[in-house]
Amino acid sequence: MIKTEKVQAISNQLMEDVGMNWHTDPDGTPYITDEIVPVTEAEADAYYTAVNELYDMYVEAAQYVIDNDLFFELDIPFNLINPIKRSWENDDRHIYGRFDLAGGIDGLPIKLIEFNADTPTSLFETAVVQWALLKANGMNEDKQFNNVYQAIGNSFRRMITGEEEPDTFNEYYNYQNILFSCMSNLPEDESTTRFLQQIASEAGFQTDFCYMHEVGFQEEAGIFNPEGTRFDYWFKLYPWEDIALQNDGIVGILDDITRNQLGTILNPAYTLIFQSKGIMKVLYELFPDSPYLLETRFEPLQGKKQVAKKMFGREGANTTILDAAGKALHSIGGEYERYRTVYQEFAQMAKDAEGRTYQAGVFFAWEGCGLGFRRGGEILDNMSKFVSHRII
Repeated sequence: MIKTEKVQAISNQLMEDVGMNWHTDPDGTPYITDEIVPVTEAEADAYYTAVNELYDMYVEAAQYVIDNDLFFELDIPFNLINPIKRSWENDDRHIYGRFDLAGGIDGLPIKLIEFNADTPTSLFETAVVQWALLKANGMNEDKQFNNVYQAIGNSFRRMITGEEEPDTFNEYYNYQNILFSCMSNLPEDESTTRFLQQIASEAGFQTDFCYMHEVGFQEEAGIFNPEGTRFDYWFKLYPWEDIALQNDGIVGILDDITRNQLGTILNPAYTLIFQSKGIMKVLYELFPDSPYLLETRFEPLQGKKQVAKKMFGREGANTTILDAAGKALHSIGGEYERYRTVYQEFAQMAKDAEGRTYQAGVFFAWEGCGLGFRRGGEILDNMSKFVSHRII
């Protein structure tokens, strides 16, 4: 059973001062809890080791998907296959992602739930807010598994330095610039995107921000902000699978831009292979002895408690927990019914005295770089809470 430590909450005003304005959920309750999960050094090291090994497995599995043309099996839209292949062949930099894991605390084994590789959020609260929570309570803010800011900054620098160390950035930088974009009227997405822009700027890049509808695209020229400045890189906090559904020809235009080497898109299109929950079936078949993987199939598992979820889905939507006989125990609806279903063996998550579950989110940028927890019910949805940690 998880026993959290009670702390003094950070005021809403302070959170807004540091850039976080989604601190209160629609029901009026705080999104950031006034509790901390104690984590041992050994547990933090185990999370770090797990995500590093998992990422290597994801890379091998993605190559297997490409080599064997398994895009349909992973529910990947046909119009994104060429962009995926090109970004993979070009070795475009994957800036950051977040692994969601069961276990790792309270004596439970670490198990992969999924990899949010394309547009992961919870970034600001992991990198900044939980650090500030320790500091505000007079605790040692260095006692966390949390070097997210530096790791993502180095990930941006590696777009320029390649195989060289990121601290050689100034030797290779030739004024390449990055445009950051997200949808308007989404405060969390905008704050996350502007936070990434800040990291890239401090890493040494020239940067700018505009909303998705303000970005200009030209097949023979590249990607532009509203003022007409062309950008070498475009980071969009917008899902690739949603781009595929646009009927304005944007996929073809982006394909032309990347084929003509007029711009690079971040996170790359190949992250959609990682993002598809179908990749976990490929992983399970390629690495059946991995201690981190759960049995995953495209058809219901026989005689096992399991979770049915869509290939592409977020915040617990369209997820059902089934018992060993196939009876639904818990279910959440949503907007992702159009995607195919994948069945994953149920993994026990740590719980507290009130029966609330805790799921670890570990960010990855070249290596594991930051830990935070989400707390909620049997299925973690968009009302789940963020819980900080400290190393004891």
